[in-house]
Amino acid sequence: MKVVGDSEHFKQPLDHDENYISRADIKREIAIYQELGIKVASLSKTQIDKLNLDEHLYDNVLKTKTIKINTEAYRRHLQYLGKLMRFEDIETLQLDIKNVLNQNSNESAKLNVAEKLKDQLLVEGDTAIQTLIEKYPELDRQKLRQFVRQTKKELSKKPDEASKTAVELVKYLRSETSE
Repeated sequence: MKVVGDSEHFKQPLDHDENYISRADIKREIAIYQELGIKVASLSKTQIDKLNLDEHLYDNVLKTKTIKINTEAYRRHLQYLGKLMRFEDIETLQLDIKNVLNQNSNESAKLNVAEKLKDQLLVEGDTAIQTLIEKYPELDRQKLRQFVRQTKKELSKKPDEASKTAVELVKYLRSETSE
């Protein structure tokens, strides 16, 4: 007499098929794509412009910005972005996102350096200008002196307000000292 559950077919593991993908694996993959879509949607428009997205995905990422957050429409649209991400090369896209975010941190670092140089110029005056010109010979000594003099003048009149000349000085330092 043969037992019903004794056949060879029932003794094989469930995942004997090489092409078998479990539902849990599929859901994990979908979650990865959706997280990537959310990350891209959270970037600013200028950052999105720097990514190499196809036109359809680009339009839908920008459309996400017009939908009110914490609504059902927003959630559905993020799911749709995740679906569109399946057709993208995610390793390349993740690398592009990392580069864009790194460029922003580099830009803020450059801004911080320029701000510190401005503060140093305002405190130390001509000695700081001389040191800066030795380090960056392409800087214009006359222009730096004018910026420093005008900034000090503006700050003495209105110490509570931001000086327009100080902002121009930072822009000048940032553009001329970037390496």
